[in-house]
Amino acid sequence: MELRKIFQDQSVWDYFKSCRMPVVLYGMGDGADKVIAAFERYGIEISAVMASDGFVRGQTFQGFRVKSLSEVEREFGDFAVALCFASQLPDVMAAIKSVASRHKTLVPSVPVFGDALFDGGFISNNIDSMNAAYALMADDLSRRVYENVLAFYHTGEISLLDGITTDKSEAFSLLNLGSNEVYVDLGAYNGDTIDEFLSHSGGAYRKIIALEPNAKNFEKLKAHCEGMERVELWQLGAWKENAVLTFNNKAGRNSAIAAEGVRTRVAPVDSLLCGIRAGYVKADVEGADYETLLGMRKALADKPKLNFAAYHRFEDIFRLPLLISELNPDYRIYLRHHPYIPAWDTNLYCI
Repeated sequence: MELRKIFQDQSVWDYFKSCRMPVVLYGMGDGADKVIAAFERYGIEISAVMASDGFVRGQTFQGFRVKSLSEVEREFGDFAVALCFASQLPDVMAAIKSVASRHKTLVPSVPVFGDALFDGGFISNNIDSMNAAYALMADDLSRRVYENVLAFYHTGEISLLDGITTDKSEAFSLLNLGSNEVYVDLGAYNGDTIDEFLSHSGGAYRKIIALEPNAKNFEKLKAHCEGMERVELWQLGAWKENAVLTFNNKAGRNSAIAAEGVRTRVAPVDSLLCGIRAGYVKADVEGADYETLLGMRKALADKPKLNFAAYHRFEDIFRLPLLISELNPDYRIYLRHHPYIPAWDTNLYCI
């Protein structure tokens, strides 16, 4: 398939720019900040900001008084909605779809990390790489996920995610984890992905090596793993070389490299393995995915099973599979999207 065909429909930016209805932002926070900046760049006018009823408490955001859906409906009647937040919670996703059933609702293509917007210039600059990575997809479902995620980035149409969303159990059936794995968890947070690994390995393993850069998360990780045998924990970020970088100090899963924050040690996975052969590597490293792979050259020569996030930057969906294939051409590369709006939790599974 020639991927240019995917981008023939109207872009999300062109829709909002030419829209004759009021444009209402749905959500607040970092995502909405990015959308407002992008709308200013494209000359898109915002009429209001709304939030789910339980979040409306008379607050203001970016100079707008935050309104409820019912209040915006009374004011404008019909309007176009720009979704500005993400969720994997079933009730929240159901609420988003309920809004979308009543008003045209699109997701502006702003990245989780970085400054690149998914627009015509981005497509033109990267179409060859997109096609090259598409050719690496190992099965029909991977190709459909690839096509629909790119089309979603282009159009913002939430319905494009419906037909490609699968449960993680299907992806773990591809990985086929055994009871003697050396598991490397990059971005281990509070230990929940260690639990996920154990649930698919029958609770058995040879060794677990887990990295978490955030100090508060690391303390939770240590408490979670207390008493476990053959577990090695590092308060480090994964990177292409040994260095000290600045991370934001956000709680939860959002610890990431930033302009301001806490100075944090980072290291390449190869230097931590010290000759140990990894069997399975999971990476959710908040935008440092490419650099993490560069620090795994030796590990990838042994072809460990991989589970890498491919959504933190728009280019990750093509540059990560291209790099993995370059470092070890023997990999079969699968792409899956799990329940999430927008296209977060879109991951590469490589075997």
